[in-house]
Amino acid sequence: MKTAPKKSPLRILLLGGTTEASALAEFLAGAPNVSATLSLAGRTTNPPASTLATRIGGFGGIAGLSHYLRDQKIDLLIDATHPFAARISANAVDACRACGVPLLAVERPPWTPVPGDDWIEHDTVETAIAALPAEAQSVFSGLGRQAIDALRLAPQHRYLIRVVDPIELPPDLWHCELLTARGPFRTGDDARLFADYDIRYVLSKNAGGSAAYAKIEAARQLGLKVHIVRRPALAARTTVQSADEAMAWISQHHRSRSDLGV
Repeated sequence: MKTAPKKSPLRILLLGGTTEASALAEFLAGAPNVSATLSLAGRTTNPPASTLATRIGGFGGIAGLSHYLRDQKIDLLIDATHPFAARISANAVDACRACGVPLLAVERPPWTPVPGDDWIEHDTVETAIAALPAEAQSVFSGLGRQAIDALRLAPQHRYLIRVVDPIELPPDLWHCELLTARGPFRTGDDARLFADYDIRYVLSKNAGGSAAYAKIEAARQLGLKVHIVRRPALAARTTVQSADEAMAWISQHHRSRSDLGV
């Protein structure tokens, strides 16, 4: 009796850096006949440990990512990066199109205002900061490390800046304090933090998800105005909203591939 030839593993590149990516990595690590690699941008010094093989750093633009997809014989690319990681997400669209590799993006739903929220929405970090009052205020920045330089547009404010890793602040941001912490955060803790620092305005990106939503809820409880940055527009791509939906999509693709005898 002839034995069926062993099928080659489904090779997946997972672009990570989010809670959804961590959940997907756990699923892929235990999935049969799957060989997956987690790719992280390297913007945090101590990323959560993963059971998947992990690479750190960029690819070198569209050409570099295309070369990686071909060289590693990637069958699927899963983009589970942060909603504001626009460059790598755009590169993934173009590289997958060039290489004929299916692409799935995990796009968590954005936050939407509810009764009690006092939001002003902006297209960029810079316009959100410029919209703060001219007179000095106590401002919480949840915009992340890369937005710190933009705070220099309005250096008169007293900033409380929360980031994951320590970073040296620009010397001309005279009235600011750095708080290093990693989510998920709790609403009660953020409300106490805002009260302790007499925060009057909150700067935030519309990241979606639950890990960083506490600052939005805390602002609502305290009646604070939130200047929130809309997500960048991206090219059309196949999307799901959660890690569970991504797992189901991968499983369906895996079964279809097996049915073809690949």
